[in-house]
Amino acid sequence: MNYGKNNLSRRKKKISSKKKMQKKRVGVRLFKAVIVSLLLLCVIGVAGAGVFAYQIIQNTPEVTAEDIMPQGYTSFIVDQNGNQIERLNDSSSNRVYRTYDQIPEYMAHAFVAIEDERFYEHNGIDLQGIIRAGVIGITNGFNFTEGASTLTQQLIKNNVFPDFVNEETLFDRVERKLQEQYLALQIEKDLSKEEILEAYMNTINLGQGCLGVQAASTRYFNKNVSDLTLSECAVIAAITQNPTRYDPVKNPDDNAERRQRVLDNMLEQGYISQQEYDEAVADNVYDRILETAAATTNDEPYSYFVDALIEQLVNDLMTEKGYSEAQAYNLIYSGGLTITATQDSEIQKICDEEVADVGDYLSVTEYGLEYALTIHREDGTAENYSQEQLASYIRDKYDDDYPLVFSSEDAANEMIAEYKSTLNIGENDTVDENINLTLQPQVSVVLMDQYTGQVKAIVGGRGEKKTSLSLNRATGSTRQPGSCFKILSTYAPALNECGMNLSSPIVDEYYEYKTGQEVRNWDLTHVGTTNMRYAIEHSINVCAVRTLTEVVGEEKGFEYLENFGITTLTDEDRTSQAKALGGITNGVYNIELTAAYAAIANGGTYTEPILYTQVLDHDGNVLLDNSTPDTHEVIKESTAYLLTNAMEDVINQGTGTSARLDNMHAAGKTGTTNSSTDLWLAAYTPYYTASVWGGYDSNKPMENLSQSWHSRLWKAIMDKVHEGLEDKEFEVPSSVVEASICSETGLLAVSSCPSYTDYFAEENVPTQSCSGHYVEPEPEEEAVEETPEEGTTEEVPAEGATDPNGGTVETPSTEQPVTPETPAEPPVEETPPAETPTDPAAPAQ
Repeated sequence: MNYGKNNLSRRKKKISSKKKMQKKRVGVRLFKAVIVSLLLLCVIGVAGAGVFAYQIIQNTPEVTAEDIMPQGYTSFIVDQNGNQIERLNDSSSNRVYRTYDQIPEYMAHAFVAIEDERFYEHNGIDLQGIIRAGVIGITNGFNFTEGASTLTQQLIKNNVFPDFVNEETLFDRVERKLQEQYLALQIEKDLSKEEILEAYMNTINLGQGCLGVQAASTRYFNKNVSDLTLSECAVIAAITQNPTRYDPVKNPDDNAERRQRVLDNMLEQGYISQQEYDEAVADNVYDRILETAAATTNDEPYSYFVDALIEQLVNDLMTEKGYSEAQAYNLIYSGGLTITATQDSEIQKICDEEVADVGDYLSVTEYGLEYALTIHREDGTAENYSQEQLASYIRDKYDDDYPLVFSSEDAANEMIAEYKSTLNIGENDTVDENINLTLQPQVSVVLMDQYTGQVKAIVGGRGEKKTSLSLNRATGSTRQPGSCFKILSTYAPALNECGMNLSSPIVDEYYEYKTGQEVRNWDLTHVGTTNMRYAIEHSINVCAVRTLTEVVGEEKGFEYLENFGITTLTDEDRTSQAKALGGITNGVYNIELTAAYAAIANGGTYTEPILYTQVLDHDGNVLLDNSTPDTHEVIKESTAYLLTNAMEDVINQGTGTSARLDNMHAAGKTGTTNSSTDLWLAAYTPYYTASVWGGYDSNKPMENLSQSWHSRLWKAIMDKVHEGLEDKEFEVPSSVVEASICSETGLLAVSSCPSYTDYFAEENVPTQSCSGHYVEPEPEEEAVEETPEEGTTEEVPAEGATDPNGGTVETPSTEQPVTPETPAEPPVEETPPAETPTDPAAPAQ
């Protein structure tokens, strides 16, 4: 064998070379395995990402072109002449929709230039923008501040994914972004670029509670969006990225910086010329914004009329359209409705101004207190104190029957401080309290057109109105109506179907309720036998209760009240005698009492009071047509006129003389409750019907105040409302005739009767004539017969003298009627005792 040195060396190299090759092979195999593994991981990752994306896309909500349109629009209330009187919107609906051709081209181009410069080129997703945003984010240390969403994606985000602001995890954001991009591709197939831009410009949040360009135009420039300049469009377009930071009112410098960028982009992208650019840059637009913003800020509560209108709309949407209450309110505040109200703004202004001045008629103005207090103790406990507890403290300590009525605001605040001093409030305790002071006595007014049922004005209180949908004393608060009910519950049915007429005799003498309690007249006197006309004119309680009890019947009186539209009656009122004088369990709403008297003014036909005539939806379709309200006959036309004629006497010479108008005929009835707690006048002219109520919210008596201040308020309102209108008499219907009546018997007068002329329903004229009033001459004296001196005549009443039973004396009589004569100056109920009895069936006063 060859064991030489060279041979051994060769063998070693051979062995060494084989090992090396083996190692190389292993290395190659390992490298290939790594590459394959990486490729597999990539494939698995891509597949997994694909499956992940697929699952997300599968969960994408089904969206149509309609779904991405803005939701929630401002509703408008206009008066009878089309003048805007209120905007209704919540925080998500301060939007007024405008079509693409109503928006300046500058505005559309401004949004495209600053938000999506390739808008007209991409199909919903801007891949170039995504890459750009990604590169910038990576170079900034993975701080991705640049956006890549297209206008289409932003539109979808705002209208399909409005909760994006609440995303908490990266997965939530990725999921929404993928779905957003997928939907953007679909929407771009269904809508044109102009349609997408139109929806976008009506959707976006533009600060200060403004949604869409029209709301923003009004807020910042107080003009229609179509009238905006390039400079102004740039201001609004600059807001979109961050409505708080770029608010042009609060942060004008930040907005100006971004506005400059908007204009730069518009110039660079060819949307404006250099001259347009220079003019916009030179415009000192922010001075205008600050002035306009101050002028257009309106946080005032809705008026009493609007409050009542909203309530009527909610009710009608529920009953006529089947909406739930929540749906009805949502539609009113965010449905973009146009509501045509019945309000006459000029009449409303008159009512508001006169009520504001009503203190001129009062000898005193006081303040009612509403109060609530919560003490948050240092140990974490809380104690609540109500106004009832405050009232109890004052009542017990000061023996005050009306503890929450104060002579001044200072007096109220001093009492609050005194009460709080008894509650051991520590230095580390915190206090929350609600203090609301209202002027007292209070007032409500309703004025309506009796022929259409349209309410022209509502005043639900005097003093500052601090909140919307607050206490409305005209439509949402009931009060006892007093003698205003005599007409509705008693004399209307008595004339209409019980055979009585204005000349029917009624005995005013001591009279008792069925309980044995005396019926008292407000002046504590009795006149003996009188007639219906005189009883109405002088508001005689006994006559009303006697007529309801003995002629009409309590049940029938109840039915007439319901027919007159009074909705607050209870079963206890059905058999109550006290309703003849307005004593009912729950009282009445002013608007219902006004509508009842309007029925008389309208010839006996009741018309449901309405506050709007039409409601259009967002697209201009009629949602509610209220132009022809429900009507029904309550009393005959002849009955209505007889009541009107009698109530003219109330205004001209009875208890309502303070309301006598300067140049217009009027008829009506006063009402006063126990201790003058409530004062009413419900009255009308040939044009309008109005009711005025006055009283304390706490039912404090007003015996020491003027008893006619509410009537003077009615007169002040109606005198101004009727300025320029022709004075005309109430029309006498053909079913009413005149007849001469004996003032003693109520029968047709003969030549020897003291008589007067009165009106009658044609079918109810007395048919029996009086037997006459022959008086036997006194026996002649045996002395020489005396001859009257020449030129003397028999003493007769003056022509036109007032008969105590009403009317005019036509034929002299040697006997005088037993009823008292009507005084030359008609009485005014200055300080009457109770008109409404303290009856078991009547509510406590």
